[in-house]
Amino acid sequence: MTVSNFDFVPHEWDTIRADAVRAESYGTTDPRSAVFYARRVIEQVVIRIFDLERLPLPYRSDLNARLGDSRFQSAVGPDFVTKATIIRRLGNNAVHDDRAVSAVTALTALRHLHDVLKWAAYTYSATPDVVPTETSYDASLIPPATKSSSQPPLTTDELNKLLTTFEAKDAALAEAKANNETLQAELDAARSAVAAAQAAKQPRALTVDVSEAETRLQFIDLDLAEAGWTLDEQRDREYPVIDMPGDTGKGYIDYVLWGDDGLPLAIVEAKRTLRDALVGQQQAKLYADCLENMTGRRPVIFCTNGHDRWLWDDAAGYPPRRIAGFLTKDELELMVQRRRTRLPLSDAVIDKAIAGRHYQVRAIRAVGESFEAKRREALLVMATGSGKTRTVIALINQLMKQGWVKRALFLADRQALVTQAVGAFKAHLSASSPVNLLTEKNGEGRVYVSTYPTMMGLIGETDAAGTRRFGPGFFDLIVIDEAHRSVYAKYKAIFDWYDAMLVGLTATPKDEIDRNTYGLFNLEAGVPTDAYSLDEAVAEGYLVPPLAVSVPLKFLRTGIHYDQLSDAEKDEWDALDWGDKADSSGQCLACFGE
Repeated sequence: MTVSNFDFVPHEWDTIRADAVRAESYGTTDPRSAVFYARRVIEQVVIRIFDLERLPLPYRSDLNARLGDSRFQSAVGPDFVTKATIIRRLGNNAVHDDRAVSAVTALTALRHLHDVLKWAAYTYSATPDVVPTETSYDASLIPPATKSSSQPPLTTDELNKLLTTFEAKDAALAEAKANNETLQAELDAARSAVAAAQAAKQPRALTVDVSEAETRLQFIDLDLAEAGWTLDEQRDREYPVIDMPGDTGKGYIDYVLWGDDGLPLAIVEAKRTLRDALVGQQQAKLYADCLENMTGRRPVIFCTNGHDRWLWDDAAGYPPRRIAGFLTKDELELMVQRRRTRLPLSDAVIDKAIAGRHYQVRAIRAVGESFEAKRREALLVMATGSGKTRTVIALINQLMKQGWVKRALFLADRQALVTQAVGAFKAHLSASSPVNLLTEKNGEGRVYVSTYPTMMGLIGETDAAGTRRFGPGFFDLIVIDEAHRSVYAKYKAIFDWYDAMLVGLTATPKDEIDRNTYGLFNLEAGVPTDAYSLDEAVAEGYLVPPLAVSVPLKFLRTGIHYDQLSDAEKDEWDALDWGDKADSSGQCLACFGE
């Protein structure tokens, strides 16, 4: 007799099975706990897949970072990630938002969990043959609420405590798996059993086709809530407009986001998940035309299928661009305001007390020309010692005065460089109130300075209401110190998340920069926005030629081998970034520069 929709989950996944059944048991009596435990199941499944696939951990080990990892996504496919993301976000919302969670929301999470577990158990268990193929979720198996069986629903505080307990448990287990030989042997045995079982079966697809109505509930509403939007059913959804092409001349905008002045800031055109988000671009433009005629203000346009999101500010002359989430009310108001208040950069004053050398001024002008041409990325190649930091400080000062930038982010790869950059901003642009995010996590200013890992951690943080502090529109400009390929490879999530203009700084000669780095800035290989070479700096007297000194060290004569290092030294070596030359196979490491 079937007791639960999750009876098929293999016994080798005993904890996952138990939590899935527990999630279902709460479906009617405690929907908040139901989606919380559904999220917990997803977390355990994802951890197990990471273990079985031998995937290295991303920048953080939490569920959001794991789901966003490109290697994980390649292993499981986009449909798994889509359904898992729905459950993750519903679960996060249940923990952080005191508003009631409906039984319909719980049922949505359970249905997606059922689909995910069927596919995962079939693909990553040693008993794929027992996993059902065509069965759909049976809501009648959710235990009904009765007076005798019902218990008080868990509060957000209680669920937060449970979440903390689970996180500590997962961290302890991860450490044990890394250091306990018995657990390692069990994991190796599980890998072998799964490989043997999987060898004889055909792959099974996991498909996602969420209706437009479900897309709004499961994705768009949550996206808007993270950006601080509280929706009014009467005014914000299905807003009627007139003068649309067609027989009736009427239309209904999926979402309208309004400013405090009662005028529209943005519209959102929603499509179901299997459709291209930009399918609705022309329809959204017609809606924007109608709303502009009705109100006198042209709104910013968002197009989304719940998974992909595009922003189109056609009134400012920009083409549509992909964006990770919605902008806050303040950010949209600033975007609309800039259409008329932003001043030109071509003849803007450059503070030569900060950066007055001719090549520094030229570099700032070149970036300005690029930005005014509606390009949003720039790459400056400047020799070490030629004043890259001061150049970018003068650039930020100019962009702020001309109304292009409200807040900027300066990223460096080492803590010492962050400290130096903060000091330089305080010395030359103190009005920007520079914030060192390594030591002032809650600081407020106009320039923020951080390492890449610290910023990766801050992206996912939300407040008690589930609102993100560092949303996609928080920064107008990001500066990458020492931009190179590995920065993009390791920290791509930062640049995918923020809807910001991008300026890269590097001392690498322009002909030695790889194509991937130029690609990050949408530039032709070998053609940076501006360049000032070491030879030019020496010829003009700003720098002196390098002096070679020969020091006959034993390391250079005999080399060193990875397996000769201590554990601490190996950890330090592995943390370094040697690009494609990294070697942990026992080969000589003295020749990495060849």
